[in-house]
Amino acid sequence: MDLTTYLATTLALFAIITLRYFAIAGFFYWALWKKPGNLLRARKLTSITPPRRLILSEIRWSVIASAIYAVPGAIVLEAWKNGGTAIYTNINEYGWLWYFASVPVYLFLQDTYFYWTHRAMHHPRLFGLIHKVHHESRQPTPWAGFSFHPTESVLEALILPALAFVIPIHVSAALFTLVLMTVVSVTNHSGFELLPDRLLRGFIGKNWISAAHHNLHHQTYSCNYGLYFRFWDRVMGTDRLESAYDFLGDAPVTTHQTQ
Repeated sequence: MDLTTYLATTLALFAIITLRYFAIAGFFYWALWKKPGNLLRARKLTSITPPRRLILSEIRWSVIASAIYAVPGAIVLEAWKNGGTAIYTNINEYGWLWYFASVPVYLFLQDTYFYWTHRAMHHPRLFGLIHKVHHESRQPTPWAGFSFHPTESVLEALILPALAFVIPIHVSAALFTLVLMTVVSVTNHSGFELLPDRLLRGFIGKNWISAAHHNLHHQTYSCNYGLYFRFWDRVMGTDRLESAYDFLGDAPVTTHQTQ
């Protein structure tokens, strides 16, 4: 791999990842926190209003994380150019069934990796070293989507590039997965529940992690470690949602702390 070409690819990916982050996080921050009347008609989950210094910190750590994400991403991209990955361009090579199945497969494997690394980072010996940066956002904003300590960013940056070398995925499905990852990370840290109550009570809310689900993690630290799905939280007994909100259950959580 030519070093100059690799560095140019890394810089280009850093720019793309950063712009994607600012575009998506910026929209949701404006629509939910700044636009009068709450443009998206979403439910505010706590009474906390994060201070400006915290928002700037979230942005700073997220930009650093974007630079870290670009490093393995550039390795994958350069390897793909030379036919060295499992990313393909001809749908007929694996068929339409796998084209659509590959995305949930990637999401589940990433979710599994995330759940266990996330739980590990909550161990007392690791939390202060790695994960405390992310939990400075007791009530996160959309800007917290990538707000991680560099060590955590490195850990989270490894799984999707690793999968791209061993599990076939169409290039468009790979791009969709990356954009979805950013949207989910941003919205689940938004401080507002975008899903209506009927969907939260239905199949989607019972299986897919929403802002209400992840916001509890930032409030209590001891539950809801998943990224996309509630599967591992349920299996491991760390799932909490319905009983924590008065609009979903019968035991509202106290979420009126101040920062």
